[in-house]
Amino acid sequence: MADGKQAANAWKVLFLLFLANLLNFFDRAVPAILNEPIRHEWGLSDFQLGMIAAAFTVVYAIAGLPLGRLADTSSRKKIMGWGLIVWSLFTGLNGAAWNFASFLAVRVGVGVGEAAYAPAATSMIGDMFPSHRRSRAMGIFMLGLPLGLILAFFTVGGMVKAFGSWRAPFFIAMVPGIILAIFMFFVKDPNRGAAEDTPVSNAPISRPLRKVLLVPTMWWIILAGITANFAVYSTNSFMVPLLQRYFGLALESAAITTGCIVGVTGLVGLTLGGWVADKLHAYSDRGRLLFGAFGLLAGALATGYALTLGSNEIGLFAAIFSIGWLMQYNYFTCTYAAIQDVIEPRLRATAFAVFFAALYLLGGAFGPMVVGLLSDYFSVEAMNAAGAAGMTEEFKAIGLHNALFLIPVTLFLTAVFLYFAARTFPADAKAMTDDMSWNTVPA
Repeated sequence: MADGKQAANAWKVLFLLFLANLLNFFDRAVPAILNEPIRHEWGLSDFQLGMIAAAFTVVYAIAGLPLGRLADTSSRKKIMGWGLIVWSLFTGLNGAAWNFASFLAVRVGVGVGEAAYAPAATSMIGDMFPSHRRSRAMGIFMLGLPLGLILAFFTVGGMVKAFGSWRAPFFIAMVPGIILAIFMFFVKDPNRGAAEDTPVSNAPISRPLRKVLLVPTMWWIILAGITANFAVYSTNSFMVPLLQRYFGLALESAAITTGCIVGVTGLVGLTLGGWVADKLHAYSDRGRLLFGAFGLLAGALATGYALTLGSNEIGLFAAIFSIGWLMQYNYFTCTYAAIQDVIEPRLRATAFAVFFAALYLLGGAFGPMVVGLLSDYFSVEAMNAAGAAGMTEEFKAIGLHNALFLIPVTLFLTAVFLYFAARTFPADAKAMTDDMSWNTVPA
């Protein structure tokens, strides 16, 4: 009876964590949707638009390291609750920005608040659900990503239209986060290792970072995370501008189409993908990560082909790119669960903090900046090739379209790294289990 009550409570807490994750990705998506009106108001380049995404991501990555370590040693619910309050308040402040520099500075504050959330939440999930259910639990948690994007891409354009200002969505987004933070403080924080078959010692671990980085599978997953996030953040930052410039859609239509491409696909990818990943993991130790590698390879091929289509083929582009993006979501359900299988409970928040720091700092931040820089370069090249006297929106469209071919390239590299992670995973998972047997609580 107690086990049934405990399991029911775990699913309730998971739902709350999912809602916070939804707001997490909603708030991240708002600036990307508003790139074009912001660009026109302040006369920005695509590189500067990339810097807006990078400012958030760099701080998110760096702040995540100490906050992740803190989540391994103190109250996770308090860390998540205060993080929610901070990032929600700063999201509201973005609506009051008066120039590019002030907008950039406020995004830094959003990054600090959101950095407190993911390591603590993923660590808590690992302590609430046993290994054979973690892919499904992580899949539900990560549904916050596509649903947050869907909510943002489907509503932000309407908010701008209704209030006549791109600033309104930031003020509106602030409110639900503060309300949800109150509930977060009342969550029961499970003991470290509560979901493991063997009781885990709570004794402190010396040199925790070194121990995490001695696991070979972690290195392959980190490399995969860098290239995957490069593609994800480039797509999320520049898909709406691409649809506006290259395919000629209005802001509201471009945002809704992007919501279908990057959001609706995640509903299928994360729910069905998590279920398939758990089934394959039960069949083979390597099954989960090989499934992820296959998905990323298919995603690379589909997105690459979609980008070869002409500007008059918007329907076909959206359909094929969506198929590729659906397959890309296998990355999340496979790698997040795999980390928890090769890292012992006392180090999981630290491991996720290291993981997030690398993939956001080297992937999420560099992706939009590199694509923005290349977009500006290719725009000038297109202008020079046409012998034009000045830059036009047509050349900006060509430049951005050409720069986005980096997306299928980085998805292909992610597939390669996941394949190598699958090769080292069985030995590392066994080593973690063996190591825990020496660090159990005495009977």
